Amino acid sequence: MKQNFAGAKQSFAFQWHITDECDQRCKHCYIFSENNCKALDSMSWEQMQSVFENCLEMCDKYNRLPYFYLTGGDPILHPNFWKLLNLFKENGIPFTILGNPFHLNDEVCRQLKDMGCEKYQMSLDGMEKTHDWFRKPGSFDCTLEKIQCIKKAGIRSVIMTTVSGTNISEIPDIIDTVVKHKVDVFAFARYCPTSGEKETGMTPQEYRTLLDTCYAKFKAYEAAGCETYFNLKDHLWTLYLYEKGIFKIPENAEPDMIYGGCNCGNCHLTILPTGDLYTCRRLKSRVGNVFTDRIADVWAGKNMERYREYGKFEKCAKCELLRFCRGCPAVAYGTNGDFYGADPQCWKDTSHAV
Repeated sequence: MKQNFAGAKQSFAFQWHITDECDQRCKHCYIFSENNCKALDSMSWEQMQSVFENCLEMCDKYNRLPYFYLTGGDPILHPNFWKLLNLFKENGIPFTILGNPFHLNDEVCRQLKDMGCEKYQMSLDGMEKTHDWFRKPGSFDCTLEKIQCIKKAGIRSVIMTTVSGTNISEIPDIIDTVVKHKVDVFAFARYCPTSGEKETGMTPQEYRTLLDTCYAKFKAYEAAGCETYFNLKDHLWTLYLYEKGIFKIPENAEPDMIYGGCNCGNCHLTILPTGDLYTCRRLKSRVGNVFTDRIADVWAGKNMERYREYGKFEKCAKCELLRFCRGCPAVAYGTNGDFYGADPQCWKDTSHAV
């Protein structure tokens, strides 16, 4: 199937992990999930410059607009963090930071804004007791404190939650908390099983019930004039909205065109501190290395094509939403080792589909 690149010039997102260095050892972190004693990888300044040029060359070749999600670890801990941001500024490249709250203050946030930072994303993975258990004591309060610091600098504050059976009951309270603190954007995605743990701890119906509860809260807050934007990030939102009659398949949709859903093989790549290129950070999906390969060549290569064989999806290929949803292949992979396996939280019955 083809991707939908019609209309305006499309953005291409690079999730760039410049270092593994971090103040926390979160219990659901992909970096340390299988080896808590691993050496901390980090790019040199020369490597960062070459990666930047490699990314821009790829976007130029395929007529894309580069967008960077700079992360780690905590990217601000890299000794050349500010030099890299200056490189972005000199080239007029927009970016978002995915980081921690611990090293933010008014001056740091002002500098981030000056360098072109559009959004700063932090995490809340439960209310105080649960969040601090996932991360470290004091993290919850520090995260809430820094929201205003980010907003005051003119940067959009983003809170992201990773949902699992451990914290699913706390999501409604997290929503109330982020609204109270006037977060600009809130979203959640599901925990992707790693290492020996193969369960998210949520049944399909439990997850659908969560979406139902959250959607009602979102609409109520929007009606009340809430300034928080609720980003329906998880692709199963498409299925939910379709069943509610809110999302409709466009009448002029081409049958062999991909319009939405998982970005693997479409408009996103992850770059690790080792230079390894992944289609998605949440699963073992190495397709090349930026220190030895042209990203433009990798993007058109055989390693990428296996992530574009949409007809191989075990359950989604039988569903009318194949071109718009596809659930989360990373969660499927983490659960049963199969990228094309059924999303374990998808509640739709496709057993009788033709």
